[in-house]
Amino acid sequence: MNRKSGILMHVSSLWGNYSIGGFGRAAKEFIDILKSAGFTYWQVLPFCVPDEYNSPYKSYSAFSINPYFIDLEMLYEKGLITHDELDSARQISPHLSEFDRLKEERLALLSKASKRFNHGLCESFLKSHPHTAEFCRFMALKSANSDKPWQEWNIDTPNKDVMSLWQFCQYEAFEQWMEIKNYANCKGIQIIGDIPIYVALDSSDVWSAPEEFQLDKRYLPTSVAGVPPDYFSKDGQLWGNPLYNWTKMRKDGYRWWCDRMSFMCELFDGVRIDHFRGLESYFSIPANETTARNGKWKKGPGMAFIKKIRECTEGKLIIAEDLGDITPAVDKLVRDSTFPGMRVLQFGLLGGNNSLHLPHNYINNCIAYTGTHDNNTLLGYVWELGEDERKTFIDYFGHDNQSFDTCYDTVMRSMLGSHAGTVIFPVQDILKYGSDTRLNTPGSSDKNWAYRVTKEQIDTVDIGKFKYWNTLYGR
Repeated sequence: MNRKSGILMHVSSLWGNYSIGGFGRAAKEFIDILKSAGFTYWQVLPFCVPDEYNSPYKSYSAFSINPYFIDLEMLYEKGLITHDELDSARQISPHLSEFDRLKEERLALLSKASKRFNHGLCESFLKSHPHTAEFCRFMALKSANSDKPWQEWNIDTPNKDVMSLWQFCQYEAFEQWMEIKNYANCKGIQIIGDIPIYVALDSSDVWSAPEEFQLDKRYLPTSVAGVPPDYFSKDGQLWGNPLYNWTKMRKDGYRWWCDRMSFMCELFDGVRIDHFRGLESYFSIPANETTARNGKWKKGPGMAFIKKIRECTEGKLIIAEDLGDITPAVDKLVRDSTFPGMRVLQFGLLGGNNSLHLPHNYINNCIAYTGTHDNNTLLGYVWELGEDERKTFIDYFGHDNQSFDTCYDTVMRSMLGSHAGTVIFPVQDILKYGSDTRLNTPGSSDKNWAYRVTKEQIDTVDIGKFKYWNTLYGR
């Protein structure tokens, strides 16, 4: 890999005036900052419509874009909303995504814009994106059926206004994002997206192609996804997603997955595949279980699937999220795929001096992070370490002074100076922020995904320092 670096920040965390980050001026301003600081990559989280807990890792469709990301000022400039409507959407707090308010007000505002929109403009988009069109129909049928899960529907006529709304939202979000992506690419910045390996049961993905999943005659899962018990969880994790019918998928050439990857490659210059180890072998839990204890490992699609993915992604960057319970077979699949795996500094103390996650052991074909969206911030992590662990961590980076403040820049420089092909910092880490700015705590449904940065905060980043480091270490 050529030596590069980047910043991890979801679009929702961008600054702005309308309750959540989006596809407006702030996105272009952030791209300018990345360029000035010598970074190459902006890594984001999944763009799909989030779930009731605001998680982008569970959605009504893998082929959707969150309508909350639509920039309202652009709608005003197009005459689709009035000045008063724009003004009424102004946020109360700039520091957090105002999810409750968004759920109560935003789709109603977008519905007004949809009624003023020339829907003939989105016909070509919907025709060339059939899975997204199916998602719009799914949402309209769901509305007509009182928002019940699709297995309980008895009305087969979609709500036309709702379908028009979702068609408008998907078209507008796609068009706005492509303008941002083109702006980034012209500046030499590439965007890395994220793909959750599984989809939700109550989704257009499963509704439109139930044969691709392990379902019974009632269209309910026979087995579901999760991970086994470990040091951190005695019961394991019961995710509940329907599992893929890999036998059926293999027979049709993994068509659904190829469509999914092609859509992602439209939106992004590269993608991270979450829970990559599930492609070697996946944990299958009987659907009637209440914990993951009685699940079993079953063989995944393996290298045949990887080869198909390579064909339909046309040489784009694919990152294998190879964290967690990694067996020799999983390690071999990652190596054989040639996709770069991940290294996370916060896992470095778990394996002694031979840990793959310590900078002196990084290989070139990897993406190294101080932390991910599921980790604490770097400052929060070090602050919460025990006294002995904190001393070991600070000693590793060559500091006798046990104040982490004096060591922080050395940590960042050590990452950038390592052999890792690419180094990615969460935005909170370049700001030196603590655990109160953490984006997500796995296993918890409260207070996640809401963190936002303000323009005043991002302006405190020493651009010249990062530009110097990126140049010094050949990134």
